Amino acid sequence: MSQNLYTVPGMSCSHCEAAVKLEILAVSGVNAVVVDLETKRVEVTGVDLDDGAIRLAIEKAGYEVA
Repeated sequence: MSQNLYTVPGMSCSHCEAAVKLEILAVSGVNAVVVDLETKRVEVTGVDLDDGAIRLAIEKAGYEVA
């Protein structure tokens, strides 16, 4: 099990959080996603995580990864 951390500065509300979680959870190997709106951090936990696929999922949700 591994963990990746991302900063997504554009997130500001529960809708943002839900959109990002939904897209990331669709990535193969992802088991859990925790979003902290205050710090704009996204913690992704899973097996054989694909950093590029997770970044693409965040972009697909409409946000940029810092």
